[in-house]
Parts: sequence; structure tokens; C-alpha cells
Amino acid sequence: MVIAKYIVTCPNCHQRVMPDEQGDRYEPFPFLREGVSLPTWRYIFASCEICWQTLVIRTSLEGEEKQKLIVEILWPAPERLLSDEVPEPLRQEHAEARACFNAKAYTATVVMVRRTLEGVCSDHGATKKPLYAALEEMRSSGLIEGRFFEWAQELRVLGNDAAHFTGRAVSGQDAEDALNLAEALMDYMYVFSAQFDKFRMRRSAQPPDEADA
Repeated sequence: MVIAKYIVTCPNCHQRVMPDEQGDRYEPFPFLREGVSLPTWRYIFASCEICWQTLVIRTSLEGEEKQKLIVEILWPAPERLLSDEVPEPLRQEHAEARACFNAKAYTATVVMVRRTLEGVCSDHGATKKPLYAALEEMRSSGLIEGRFFEWAQELRVLGNDAAHFTGRAVSGQDAEDALNLAEALMDYMYVFSAQFDKFRMRRSAQPPDEADA
């Protein structure tokens, strides 16, 4: 069988590389074509050609003619993607922040996180300026509260410091924390809040005896 060449992004060094394969294993299709069992998944043990990070990769051929190669890195675990419930422009802003972090541009990372915060406020109709006032507007309207409001304000302050020359470098740890907190904030605003609202509506529609059982 001809093995197609492919390129992946190494989760460790974030470089585009052609993996150095050391071994593989196939899983068969649940059907036969012309009496031959065809592989549906190819699991590959490989390493990055730049940083030598060990990789576990899964490939498959899809499409009507089985000509489209799909490649997934199973280990190390790739960066978590934001839910599709988060608006695409905000996912793009956060992806750029993540790209800055991967490039070790930590100041740019927290500036992009601050831009993402501005986008969240705008998407929820908070129009006051500056960002501090927009966050206060969201808190007053009940859109954000408690610890999440504190997180947002800390991210705002960090972003302000990064956007102006202060002579202080932004650390990698601060940049990573900013990314993680921004992800948690967007999960709260767009995923879990909506999920809770659906849960509450479903519960309120149940007969009292069923809901209290």
C-alpha cells in the first residue's frame, strides 16, 4: 500500500513538520471490498523531526473514493478548541492570542486577550468606554458576576500594562494564565450559561411532582 506523505504541527515546538515514523498499526473496515479488508484507521508511532517529541498520530482515508487523507495527533493532546457556541470572530481573536503565545510573544498574547474581552463586551451589547466601564455595564445587567467579573478585570489590567511601555516584561506564566482565564470566561458566557438556561427551562416545563421527585 502506498503511504501518503503529510505534514502536522508539532504540539511541542509548534513547527510544521513531516513526522519521522517508527511504526504503525491498521484497523480494518467493517466491510470487504473485492474480498480484501481495507484499513480505515492507521495509528502511527512517530517523532518530530525538529524537537524529537514523541507523537501518536491517527490517519484515515475519507470521501467517496477514499482519497482524502485525514490526520489527527492523538498524543500529546492538542490544544483545546473553543466551542462552536463562541462566535467565530471571538474564536479567531483567541486563536491569534494562542498563536502569539506559541511564538513566545507574551506581550502580544495578553494584548490579544484584552481585544477578546472587548469583543465579548461588544457581542453582549455593552457599549460603554473604556473597557472597565463596559465590564461594569455587563455586571450591572447580570451578564457577568462574582469571580468571573474579577477575572475579567484582572485580564483587562494585564492587557493595559502590556499595551503601554512600562519597562516590565510580560512573563510566559502570566500570558498562559491569561489565555486559560479567557477560555474559561468564554465557556461561562457562551456555553455553560446557555446550557443552564436550557436546563432551567426544561425543568420549569415539567409537572411539579416530576420536577420535585
